Amino acid sequence: MNASVTEIRNYIEGAWRAGAETFAVLNPATREELALVAQSTAEDVDAAVTAADAAFASWRYTTPFERAEILRCVADIVDRREDELSLAITQEMGKTLAESHGEVQKLAQAFRFYAEEAVRVMGEIVPNDSLDVTSLVSYEPVGVVGAITPWNYPLELIGWKLCAALGAGATIVVKPSEFSTVSAALLFECLDEAGVPAGVANLIYGRAVGPQLVGHPLVSKIAFTGSTQTGNRIAKSVHHAIPLSMELGGTCPMIVTEHADVAKAAAGAARRGFRNAGQICIAINRIYVHRSNYEEFLTLLAEAVDKLRVGDGSQADIDMGPLANEEGQRKAQAHIDDAVARGARVLTVNRAVPDAGYFVVPTVLGDCTSEMLVMREETFGPIVGVTPVDSLDEAIDLANRRDSGLAAYAYTENLREVHRLSARLDYGNVAINNPDPGIMNAPYGGRKGSGFGYEHGAEGLHGYLQIKHTRIHHGAAGS
Repeated sequence: MNASVTEIRNYIEGAWRAGAETFAVLNPATREELALVAQSTAEDVDAAVTAADAAFASWRYTTPFERAEILRCVADIVDRREDELSLAITQEMGKTLAESHGEVQKLAQAFRFYAEEAVRVMGEIVPNDSLDVTSLVSYEPVGVVGAITPWNYPLELIGWKLCAALGAGATIVVKPSEFSTVSAALLFECLDEAGVPAGVANLIYGRAVGPQLVGHPLVSKIAFTGSTQTGNRIAKSVHHAIPLSMELGGTCPMIVTEHADVAKAAAGAARRGFRNAGQICIAINRIYVHRSNYEEFLTLLAEAVDKLRVGDGSQADIDMGPLANEEGQRKAQAHIDDAVARGARVLTVNRAVPDAGYFVVPTVLGDCTSEMLVMREETFGPIVGVTPVDSLDEAIDLANRRDSGLAAYAYTENLREVHRLSARLDYGNVAINNPDPGIMNAPYGGRKGSGFGYEHGAEGLHGYLQIKHTRIHHGAAGS
C-alpha cells in the first residue's frame, strides 16, 4: 500500500478494529487514492451497538456536570487539532480549506454549546387535585442512538448528533458516509484522548451497513441526515416504534421582491447558492425575482459567480472546490443540459475547470421554467435557476412546494413584505435579507418532505431525551 494512503479502522468499545475487507476513498480534486477504509460487517455493527448498550447502563447515571466537562475537553482538543481536521475534510470531500476551518470551528462550538445545555435540563412539579399527591416530570436519556451522517459537512453533522446525544446521557453508534471517513476517524481520536468511556461513542464504516444499524433491536433512536429517498427507506424499515429525527433534502427557494436591495440579494445568492460547490442541504436552488429587478439581478449574480476561483480546495485563494463524487458531477451537468435544452439562458462564462477531479463550472441559468430539472430537483451542485415573477403572491406560491420544507430565503426592504414572507413561507427555517438561516442556539429542522425533528438549540438536546411522569401519593398534607 502507498505509504501516503491512510488506513481507517472502526472504533468500537474504545478500541480501533481493522476490517477483514476494505474499500478505497478518493480525493475528489485529483481522483487519487486517499484512504483504505474498513468495510464493516454485520458482526461489527452488532459489536458496536452491544457496546453502546452496555455503556449506557453507567453513562446514563453520570451527572450532567461530568458529561459537560468531557464535552468541553473534546472541544479543546478539536481546537488544538483544527488544521489536521480541516485538511482531512478538504482532501476527502473537496471544500476549500477556509470552509473546512469554519466547519471545524463550528464543531468545537457545538461541543461547548451542548456542554452548557446538558446542565440546563429541568423537570417540573405538576399540580394535582389533592395535596397528598405530587407529580414529578423528569427527563431521561433515550438509550442507544444510531446516527447516519452525510459527506457534505462530515464533522459538523456528526457533531450535532454526537454532542447532543452525549450531553443528554445517551450513547451512540455513528456511521458516516463512505466518502467522508478520514475526518470522522480523527474526531474519534479526539474523543478517545478526552477520556470518553469505552462504548459510549462508536464508529463504524461501510457501504451497506446502514440498514443493519437501523434495524438493530438495541437501537432506541435513529438520527439521520441525507437524501429524502434514503430517509423514506429508513422510516419504513425501523424494527419497532422508536424516535426518528431526519434532516432530508429539498429544493430551497429564494424570493427577490420588487422592494429588494438587488445588490444585497445577488451577493446572498452567490454565497448560499455556491458555497461548498452547492453541496449544502440549505443551498439556494431556485430563485424567483420580481420582473422589475430581474435583469439587474441576473447581471449582478452572474458577475459574482464568474469571479469565483475554482480549483483544488487545499490550494490558497480558491473559492470553490470540486464536487465530492462522480455521481454528483453527472447530476449537476445533467441539470445544466436539461435547462439549456428547454430554453434557459446561461448567464455565466463557460470557463475551463480542472479536468482531473469532479469539477463543474459554476452556472447561473436565467428564464427557467417549472418543468426544468434545476427547478424541480435538488441539484446539490454549483447551479441556480432563476425565474421572473409579477407579484409577491406568485413568488410565494412557486416557492412553497409539498416536497420541500427545510429552508427558504427572501430579500425585501419592505416591512409589510417581511412579515408576509415570514408567515406564508412554509419552511422550518426562513432567512430574510441574509443567507444564513441557522444558528447554534435556535432550533433547526425541516417540515413536509424535508424531514422532522430538530437539531441545534435546546430542542436538539431534548431530541435525545424521553419524558417520565412519576405520580407520588405521600400523604404529607394529612393532619
